[in-house]
Amino acid sequence: MTAPAIRPPYLDPAADALLAAAPTPRRALFLDRDGVVNVNHGYVHAPAQTDWVPGIFALVAAAAARGYLAIVVTNQAGIARGLYDEAAFLDYTAWMHREFARRGTPLLATYWCPHHPEAGQGGYRVACACRKPAPGMLLAALARFSLAPEASFLVGDHDSDVLAAAGAGVAGRRVDRADWGDAMAGLLAFAP
Repeated sequence: MTAPAIRPPYLDPAADALLAAAPTPRRALFLDRDGVVNVNHGYVHAPAQTDWVPGIFALVAAAAARGYLAIVVTNQAGIARGLYDEAAFLDYTAWMHREFARRGTPLLATYWCPHHPEAGQGGYRVACACRKPAPGMLLAALARFSLAPEASFLVGDHDSDVLAAAGAGVAGRRVDRADWGDAMAGLLAFAP
């Protein structure tokens, strides 16, 4: 079976304005989703399941003030496992982007991988270039938005996130619950 192409990202409705306002060379703050943006309750895909990670909006605001574009890069094995479908994921993602925009901390895009090499069902059971630790989602974003990898930064909660960042030439930092809250914005001290 041929490896699937990376899915097109969900682009925020304000993406063109965000890109036009971004200084060049452009740089990104890449964010894993579950465990960094929202509390990982296991296969979150609906607003009612969502608790925001304390400090995430302060982190995105601080990054935007420093000229970073916020981009989510997320493995979504729940799609591969048949727990929810791509349409439900995209509906949830649109809601998440609206919530960030409502707080004055817009996200540029969400890249997502619906595959899993062992637990996937049907066409979702495949090794791919997008599932972290592979760097495919980051490489796609770097190319699409003319981002400078050496000036970009990733925040994730698993080694696979940091490995994906390294594979794309992006600095990465692993976080856990001890980093939540006021410490989140302080993570930018590790950013280029």
